[in-house]
Amino acid sequence: MKVSVTTRSGRELINGGLVLDTSATVADLQEAIHQRIKKYYPSRQRLTLPLQPGSKEKAVVLQQKKSLKEYTSGNSDTLTVVFKDLGPQVSYRTLFFFEYLGPLVLYPVFYYFPVYQLLGYKGERVIHPVQTYALYYWCLHYFKRIMETFFVHRFSHATSPLSNVFRNCAYYWTFGCYIAYYVNHPHYTPVSDLQMKIGFGFGMVMQVANLYCHMILRNLRSPSGNGGYQIPQGFLFNIVTCANYTTEIYQWLGFNIATQTVAGYVFLVVAASIMTNWALAKHRRLRRLFDGKEGRPKYPRRWVILPPFL
Repeated sequence: MKVSVTTRSGRELINGGLVLDTSATVADLQEAIHQRIKKYYPSRQRLTLPLQPGSKEKAVVLQQKKSLKEYTSGNSDTLTVVFKDLGPQVSYRTLFFFEYLGPLVLYPVFYYFPVYQLLGYKGERVIHPVQTYALYYWCLHYFKRIMETFFVHRFSHATSPLSNVFRNCAYYWTFGCYIAYYVNHPHYTPVSDLQMKIGFGFGMVMQVANLYCHMILRNLRSPSGNGGYQIPQGFLFNIVTCANYTTEIYQWLGFNIATQTVAGYVFLVVAASIMTNWALAKHRRLRRLFDGKEGRPKYPRRWVILPPFL
């Protein structure tokens, strides 16, 4: 089989194209491109079928496990594909590890070290019990996230653009310092003991529920990360499409009830907004895939993320 590889501008990426077996898969083609141009390793490549000039349709993305013959017309032994460089890639585990490591390390700095003295605050600093419990709660949360990254989550996509590491780290690390600064501040005024217990107690329940939601999602995929989309079922997923996001939001609500800072609530609003957009997209996708037609199951009626509002 003769495969021509062009760029989106129409330039031939590999002069003369590539010759592969008729049984070759898209993964074989990606490996062949990598052998010819070393910097373009498979996860950096995006291959699509060419579109007619002026077409407004979405390009068909070639799936790694499919045979190249599936993308040819009739009995043709030739195929033209369009190559896009996705840029340097990192594994999702690497991405998540570094974005969660920052808050886990930076928050205790504000608790244990004389940060405020360096910023010009004088006098003895009194540490309230709520500040100590907030430290434990915070570190437990991000330690849990790192452990889930390596031992719970299964990823359908092997890699993410390297640029996402810098973007995500900026988000998590900045908010980590922002919240830590105010919760551990010498002038911090604690809430009542009852409110603290209610907040942290509720938050801890949500942390456990969040872990259980992640275990349910894990079981929807094979160890390789494959398995396609399935309807999540069990526990809170019986009433909410994105129960994992719901419990994530509520565990930060519990933290903020106990600590009561503007910084914490700003983070809660921003995080909830981001997760709501993800949840709406996933809800629409699942309803479209499971439409009850042609033997497909129909997606049940559920809240998207935050009953009874959405």
